[in-house]
Amino acid sequence: MPYFTAPDGAKLHYSDDGQGTPILALAGLTRNGSDFDYVAPHIPGNRLIRMDYRGRGKSEWTGPDTYTIPVEAGDAIALLDHLDLPQAAILGTSRGGLIAMLLAATSKERLSGVCLVDIGPELTADGLDTIKNYVGKNPVQRTHAQATSMRAQLLTGFKNVPESRWRQEVERHYIETPDGLTINYDPALVDAVLAAGTQPTPDLWPLFDALQGLPLALIRGANSDLLSRQTADEMTRRRPDMIRSDVPDRGHVPFLDEPQSLKVLHAWLTKHP
Repeated sequence: MPYFTAPDGAKLHYSDDGQGTPILALAGLTRNGSDFDYVAPHIPGNRLIRMDYRGRGKSEWTGPDTYTIPVEAGDAIALLDHLDLPQAAILGTSRGGLIAMLLAATSKERLSGVCLVDIGPELTADGLDTIKNYVGKNPVQRTHAQATSMRAQLLTGFKNVPESRWRQEVERHYIETPDGLTINYDPALVDAVLAAGTQPTPDLWPLFDALQGLPLALIRGANSDLLSRQTADEMTRRRPDMIRSDVPDRGHVPFLDEPQSLKVLHAWLTKHP
């Protein structure tokens, strides 16, 4: 099981599969590299590298003061250094896309392209409130089966998702114990989220504009409660070359194996050497 050492000594987990264009896949806030299991079979001929952020997945828990986007961006660069990779394309889902934009502003020479998944430089208040309400909390359901049956009811932005997919989701992200389901990340992540929420909202458009010159794509859930259509349209206006799809029947975030998602990914990957 591969690990690398972050600049502060933290032991962080990653996986590295395939050959071809290096793609560094960065997951959402509470998620981990398993999020990309669905898309992995559909992008052969590429090198898919997945990093578990500190405090998530199989990586070391290092405390809420370190669960920040700048620290995680530094970890991403450390992983590229560990693998002796001068550049990689970033497939960034939600928080992973925010990290990608920060890297475009601070370490652009390390990026060969960016695909943003349901994220942009402006986030809706409703979507942020939803995140604050669930992060760090164990599900009320006690078994994977119970959580599976509730998932489709709770995630109203998703339609036409087979029960088997919801079962895969809950098994990836909740641990079944005799006392019920538990989250598979450091519960103290909520402290980092709440601390960030007390700060003034930064203007992230300069970070988006820093992507200029890089092959860029956007995969948005058509029913997303975090990335509004208006923000996505402004992103398209600023980057008319951006490859984009609004995936029907998906909220925050698409699974990435939908036909519309794969069409964007395949077109984006053709822009890389």
